Amino acid sequence: MSDILNAFDRLSRPQLLIQAARAGMADYCREPHLRRLMGPGNPPCGPNAVARLLPIEAQLNQQRVANDAGYSIIRHVDVLIALMAEAQRLRSALPLEPAE
Repeated sequence: MSDILNAFDRLSRPQLLIQAARAGMADYCREPHLRRLMGPGNPPCGPNAVARLLPIEAQLNQQRVANDAGYSIIRHVDVLIALMAEAQRLRSALPLEPAE
């Protein structure tokens, strides 16, 4: 699980995208949001959700950087909202490390 969170932590995106995603996290509803992004069926659990969202976000970021005409900032923010919310969920489920 920490590998998935490390991959998430290495993401570096423009501040405006991150701010928009943080604002959207307040309205994040897991099941409908993930179904919209990943299709019908039960949303993946635990680290699987982050693992499936990372390549989707990476592809959107490649489109953004390349100024691709098919790039959708709305979809990119939507994916970032889900990715950030799912990473936050994972972190909250991790056992606390003892303080030194």
